[in-house]
Amino acid sequence: MTATVHPPTTAAEQFAHRPRSPLQRVQHLLHAHPAISPFLVLVLAFAVFSVVNPRFASPNSLSLVLQQVAVVGALAIGQTLIILTAGIDLSVGAVAILAMMVSAQTAHQQGVPGLLAVALGIAVGTAAGALNGLLVTRLKLPPFIVTLGTLSVFTALGLLYSAGRSVQAGDLPALLSWTGESFPVGPFRITRGVVLVVILYLVVGFALAKTAWGRHVYAVGDDPEASRLAGIRVTRVLLSVYTVAGLIYGITAWIIIGRAGAASPNAITDANLESITAVVIGGTSLFGGRGAVLGTALGALIVGFFRSGLSLAGVDDQYRVLAIGLLVILAVAMDQWIRKVKP
Repeated sequence: MTATVHPPTTAAEQFAHRPRSPLQRVQHLLHAHPAISPFLVLVLAFAVFSVVNPRFASPNSLSLVLQQVAVVGALAIGQTLIILTAGIDLSVGAVAILAMMVSAQTAHQQGVPGLLAVALGIAVGTAAGALNGLLVTRLKLPPFIVTLGTLSVFTALGLLYSAGRSVQAGDLPALLSWTGESFPVGPFRITRGVVLVVILYLVVGFALAKTAWGRHVYAVGDDPEASRLAGIRVTRVLLSVYTVAGLIYGITAWIIIGRAGAASPNAITDANLESITAVVIGGTSLFGGRGAVLGTALGALIVGFFRSGLSLAGVDDQYRVLAIGLLVILAVAMDQWIRKVKP
């Protein structure tokens, strides 16, 4: 006996069965897979810059790009977690610098062993992230205002603790500069810091995609009130996100020492905006609930490609800044369009 298929009778059913236009299909595809847009931009940028200057595609140039984006790429992981909850963190660079200076100064001045110094830096970063989370969840303050305030607080603490002085890698235990050591991978040279960043991406990506905590992060970012009604402890999820982000900033502090060959309170001055730039270009929505760390990695690489490619093309530095700014505006405009997707 063959079942009879009845045509849609209500207006809603008719709308639901209406065929999608090619543009709507693209919109749905980008909504379901946010990493597609940055991947296409990355491939296009690589192709264009390779044609403009063949040196761009050389193993040496690409190895250098990877090393340059490692720090911002690591910070952007924590930034991604926070933006997924519809928040923002303006203190990322200040937290990393404070953690770095604590590691360096305790090792240099107090003679603390390298492993303990690294652990202290990570602990400081974790505590700073937890403080941001407590201010957001307990005092119900907007994340923008909280992290704008703690940006100044952590920056001042870093300068005061270090007395504004840098510590060279030669004055530190070898473990603190371990992340800056490189090794060959085929024709490329990769630092241990880059490997550590890749591991962070894999761990956080797995946690977001395959664990209940990750699903709760997306749910809270999409609709905190609905999440609360569904039994999700919104406050606990938000606090955990800021704390994990702080832990990642603390690990990034270790990577910075290896990358720069020193611990300086004036390092990574543009890290706050650069981390947000990588996240936004990577397709994570500033309104929360949509995105992935894969897109963030692609966003960080896009920024690195543009800087390196335009530099090799002889373009003035101000135009490079202009190009990154236009990319951010385009990415946010694309996000707004994608968010209007209809079922």
